[in-house]
Amino acid sequence: MATAPVPLTLLIAAPRGFCAGVDRAVRIVELALRRYGAPVYVRHEIVHNKHVVDSLRAQGAVFVAELDEVPDGVPVVFSAHGVPKSIPAMAEARGLDYLDATCPLVSKVHRQAERLVENGRHILFVGHAGHPEVIGTFGQVPEGRMTLIETAEDAEHIAPADPSNLAFLTQTTLSVDDTAQIIAILQRRFPAIFGPRVEDICYATSNRQAAVKEIAGRADFLLVIGSPKSSNSQRLVEVAERQGTRAKLIGSAQDIDLAWLDGVRTLGITAGASAPETLVRAVVDFLSSHFDVTEEQSEGVIERMVFKLPRGLEEAA
Repeated sequence: MATAPVPLTLLIAAPRGFCAGVDRAVRIVELALRRYGAPVYVRHEIVHNKHVVDSLRAQGAVFVAELDEVPDGVPVVFSAHGVPKSIPAMAEARGLDYLDATCPLVSKVHRQAERLVENGRHILFVGHAGHPEVIGTFGQVPEGRMTLIETAEDAEHIAPADPSNLAFLTQTTLSVDDTAQIIAILQRRFPAIFGPRVEDICYATSNRQAAVKEIAGRADFLLVIGSPKSSNSQRLVEVAERQGTRAKLIGSAQDIDLAWLDGVRTLGITAGASAPETLVRAVVDFLSSHFDVTEEQSEGVIERMVFKLPRGLEEAA
């Protein structure tokens, strides 16, 4: 006699998955392919998700590490994370048609950095070394005008040349709690430091972390769907763990080890801002084939943000 499947309640976070900036970036590549035809080159991964990149590659997108890998006479798209000023300048010098898919919220940070430096301030930038967004933001200002702060310890020990003439900015995909701690240290140590009127951590990052906090306390375990390269996805794992809930980052349903779910009766599920909803549904389908699944959608913030497409793609849309 067959054993009845074990019951498993799925707490599915909301909001989750694609944000407006990622949706815009993916559409830019798709519409560029429609307008120009394949191939369309993309400098770096358009967003940090293998499944999204593979899907676009199948449609004719070619992903390259640097601009010198792009042949003459073909269009190129810059990724959602943003690029240093030198990259569009190089494209223009070569006469390349380019489309900038930088998230508008990242572009806002770029403009802030330029204005602060023009006003003579030195910027303490809170972010993760080597992340494309950090590289792109540092590339908006002359070398030496910005210093990276990665941790609270960095904030405690930084010794700027002119402590009275500082400003801070942040990467858009950081931990809300960690960043608040770092900023509090900077403001304590440098009371005159100038900060943005609205925090740089984007609405989607904040909303997804809040959604994880809402479900983590009710879950025995939590799965975050996203790429190991994705800063906002990694932060969701950390948020869950700080709530006392075990969590794992997975790329897709294929990465699930059923041994993780031994004794689990309530499982939280969310997805980083560059993970499509198809991956969430595939995880639910996989779990439904092994458990008696009950789905519970959390009631989170409804996101209505939409970003305009670059000029020249409206007709293709």
